Amino acid sequence: MDEELISKKDLLELTGISYGQLYRWKRKNLLPEEWFIRKSAFTGQETFFPKGQMLARIDKIKNMKDDLSLDELAEVFSPVPTDLRIDANELIKRNIVSKITTEYAEPFLGPAAVYSFEQVLYLYLLDCCLQSGEMNLDEGKHLLQTLSENYPRFEGKPSDLIFIRKMGMSLFLLVSSGSELYAENSAKVVFRVHMAKKVEELKMRITAI
Repeated sequence: MDEELISKKDLLELTGISYGQLYRWKRKNLLPEEWFIRKSAFTGQETFFPKGQMLARIDKIKNMKDDLSLDELAEVFSPVPTDLRIDANELIKRNIVSKITTEYAEPFLGPAAVYSFEQVLYLYLLDCCLQSGEMNLDEGKHLLQTLSENYPRFEGKPSDLIFIRKMGMSLFLLVSSGSELYAENSAKVVFRVHMAKKVEELKMRITAI
């Protein structure tokens, strides 16, 4: 089902932000261009937005703009991984990734005192999937291999991680975001994760004081 849309007029009234703020945040790349949707209305062409995504993003901007500059916020919201490197012990200490997850992943990612952002992203996804109960530990190695071998190929372009299970067999796929996926009836799509959303989540966890 398509997400509910909200008009620009209703958005400004609901959030209390000004027209100028809205378009300044757009220019600063805090609000994606694709969220500004031009549609025909009885008054002519009007701008609409995906309601849930827009309200959630504006709420985050309001809560974070006193601690971070607009440029820093744009970096947090960007779907492109950063060149940041993170100390492994700090990840565990701050409960971004569990010690069990880092120890399990070591044979696949290699031992490291400091991880690249992409490696932390893989660990974070593994940790989230294990804690949700949607995936078992043995399947985790396939998730790590899929991400390590294929995620860099997208070069920051929007992608989705898909987990399919059939008769006890599991399969992970990385596809372009928005791609339609059809599978035989006996195959179950366990989850489909937007990688950009997880990149944003992780950046916010890392930058949190």
